Amino acid sequence: MTGAELTTAVVAASPVADVLRRLDSSAAGLSAAEAAARLARHGPNAVRTRHVNALAVLGRQLRNAVLILLAGTAVVSYFLGDSIQAIIIGIILAASIGLGFLNEYRAERAAAALHGGVRHNAVVRRDGEFVTLPVAALVPGDVIRLSLGEAVPADVRLIDVSGLECDESILTGESTGSEKSPQPVPAGAELAESSDLAFMGTIVSAGEATGVVYATGTGAEFGRIAAGLEERSPETGFQVGLRGFSYLLLQVAIALMVVILASNLLLHRQVINSVLFSLAIAVGITPQLLPAVVSTSLATGARQLARAKVLVKRLVCIEDLGDIDILITDKTGTLTDGRISLVDTIDPAGAHSDSVRRLGLMATDVDPETGGVSANPLDAALWESPRARQLVGAVRRIAMLPFDHERRATSVLVDDREGRVLVVKGAPEQVLARCRLTAAVAQATLAALFEAGRRVVAVAAKPAAGLTAITPADEGDLMLAGFLVFADEPKAAARQSLSQLADLGIELKIATGDNPRVAEKVCAELGLASKGTMTGAQLDSLCDDEFAEAAQHHTIFARISPEQKARLIALLRRTGRSVGFLGDGANDALALHAADVGISVDSATDVAKDAADVVLLEKDLGVLATGVAEGRRIFANTIKYVLMGTSSNFGNMFSAAAASALLPFLPMLPSQILLNNLLYDSSQLAIPTDRVDEEQLQAPAHWNVAFIRWFMLIFGPISSLFDFLTFGLMLGVLHAGAVEFRTGWFVESLATQTLIIFSIRTRKVPFVRSRPSALLATTSLTMVSIGVALTISPLAHTLGFTPLPWQFFAVLGGFVLAYLVLVELAKMMFYAEPVRLVGQPRRTRGRTHRIRRRAARFHYVDGDAPGAGTR
Repeated sequence: MTGAELTTAVVAASPVADVLRRLDSSAAGLSAAEAAARLARHGPNAVRTRHVNALAVLGRQLRNAVLILLAGTAVVSYFLGDSIQAIIIGIILAASIGLGFLNEYRAERAAAALHGGVRHNAVVRRDGEFVTLPVAALVPGDVIRLSLGEAVPADVRLIDVSGLECDESILTGESTGSEKSPQPVPAGAELAESSDLAFMGTIVSAGEATGVVYATGTGAEFGRIAAGLEERSPETGFQVGLRGFSYLLLQVAIALMVVILASNLLLHRQVINSVLFSLAIAVGITPQLLPAVVSTSLATGARQLARAKVLVKRLVCIEDLGDIDILITDKTGTLTDGRISLVDTIDPAGAHSDSVRRLGLMATDVDPETGGVSANPLDAALWESPRARQLVGAVRRIAMLPFDHERRATSVLVDDREGRVLVVKGAPEQVLARCRLTAAVAQATLAALFEAGRRVVAVAAKPAAGLTAITPADEGDLMLAGFLVFADEPKAAARQSLSQLADLGIELKIATGDNPRVAEKVCAELGLASKGTMTGAQLDSLCDDEFAEAAQHHTIFARISPEQKARLIALLRRTGRSVGFLGDGANDALALHAADVGISVDSATDVAKDAADVVLLEKDLGVLATGVAEGRRIFANTIKYVLMGTSSNFGNMFSAAAASALLPFLPMLPSQILLNNLLYDSSQLAIPTDRVDEEQLQAPAHWNVAFIRWFMLIFGPISSLFDFLTFGLMLGVLHAGAVEFRTGWFVESLATQTLIIFSIRTRKVPFVRSRPSALLATTSLTMVSIGVALTISPLAHTLGFTPLPWQFFAVLGGFVLAYLVLVELAKMMFYAEPVRLVGQPRRTRGRTHRIRRRAARFHYVDGDAPGAGTR
């Protein structure tokens, strides 16, 4: 019987030997050849093949309120006989949809490729040896090892269990851990009662085990649920703000269209022309290419972050990175190299001792009899030390009590050459508290090690004749053997990375399980100014208000529990701060979920990567600083387009509405209004490439529609002022007719609203203290030149234009210069007080969303070898 034919109920009620027989496997696992054959037969262990669907991307471009308005206007224009207007709107639609599609499709392809770089591995017994393989390569019949902090990679029938507990809330909704046992359960037991099974997507919250895989991919319980979900993530604050802004403009456009149409009909204008004009005004006030500008910005940002080795799970999460103003991180691998090496093993007096190292090797997650690889960096460093296997010799492990975050220790019961012994290895404070007698010399030795910045693990033992199993109660009355001393040197580039974060206005706080003196030593060596240190024991006694006070006024939090990390983040967020948390361990999952932006690394435990919003392919704070700056740069450039478009468009459309009520002819033909917008918007497609002032990167910014509305009401009328001056020039000085009037206003309107980007894009003096990108300058000047050229080209008559006298262009130059100066003066007044686009976007995490997020771990990227990418 194959794994696909074995049901969960049958496996749960069957003895291990029966399940192994049905899977044609054994406790020694499969051979590599047999596993390869089964992989070809069953396919990769993946919930859903990751496709980049071009039609789905195109569909998302079409679900846009602004584009729906444009399409409706084009259809009405065509049937009312204005084919030129319909053609221009069609060009705008094609440009917006085409650019949006191209950028998003390319970005999704890039994201899929990046996802392939994130590895999720499992420890599998192949050819009798435990090896590390990608989870996508697992097949029914594989024997795997489960350790603390791992996400269970497939549905597993447990063989051997050592204190295993699994968090199965993703499947059952139960918040408490489920204790596991290899004993079969009665037939007909519920899923939550199947204590001899570990299910795909659940998290190992305590202990360890070995088991045999009986279902993979969509054949697993979790796989069936996840595969049936629509793959759609909740909106971020950036998306909510963007959608709200689009609907605001749509409402304004519709209201303006109704008012203008009514006024024109009251003036007894032609109905068709009045309808077309009002529709053109409505379209004119909307930033038609906003979706293209946003997608271009995000796609550009994705490429920049890819080069910087930052994986953002969704493109719109790039902006979330820019929100961070507090970063909480562990020190290991961020402030330090993260390469743990064994420095020495010493007795309580500080003298070198190989016997301490031998006892420490017995109490690792690797059984000395079977060997294998270690998932714990401290244990791995022990086994990599010289002559480790020869030093251990012949030892038989009887029982093991794995590490957990409450006891902070690992215990083993072994038969050694001198009899049965209980060995306890763990955090010095916890181990010393369980020892019979702790001499002052041992405390002095430990203090000296901490002052030197060393990571220290204490080892203790006692005779255990008659014991056959271990409980926490047995970890008492011990004799201290000595200390294992490890080094994790400060990272050479960390000082520069800290400076980069400080320049971005990000306050760094350290939350570590290490000794406070070790954390203080590392921070001092890197020049990180500390406002003080608190320990987990001190935090335990504080109420929420006191805890919040401590959170704000301290920098280092040492010997801190997972729950305290999450509480620290929650209370900091309550003060209005946006908190990022960087973690890579199983004990970091709560904090990663609690943070505004959860950040992990490629080498992290599965549960940490699953809980994170951002994964760094290189554990470096400098990489993270690059990501934050990129998020802020993207938002700053998007806001440039929004502020410029709403203010200048509002001014021009207000001018058009007023002129249409006063003049005996339409001030500009509908097709001319749309052509003006097409040229103007096309010039702004280069905004994503623009430089951003350093000051704009020093603090996060969010959508604030009230701020945008206020900006529009201040700067829009300035634009209208120069429109009215142009009206006076054309009618009072040049005595222009309808065609000349429309041509003059077309050129003036295009020139002022396009060139104003050089002022709007910065709070500084343009060109002198803040230079635009070369591409933005080129496109802006080019589009104005094209607009002028159209008025004297062979198309001029068709478009309703006529050549203008040179005197007009001389006065226009003065108007543009005066406009820029007046806007600069208004800018100085507007920004006299510090202004920020503030908001507090927050994520919601329901059970379905958690399943979707965890399902992403089991995606298989097309084109890669099995297991090459499981994001």
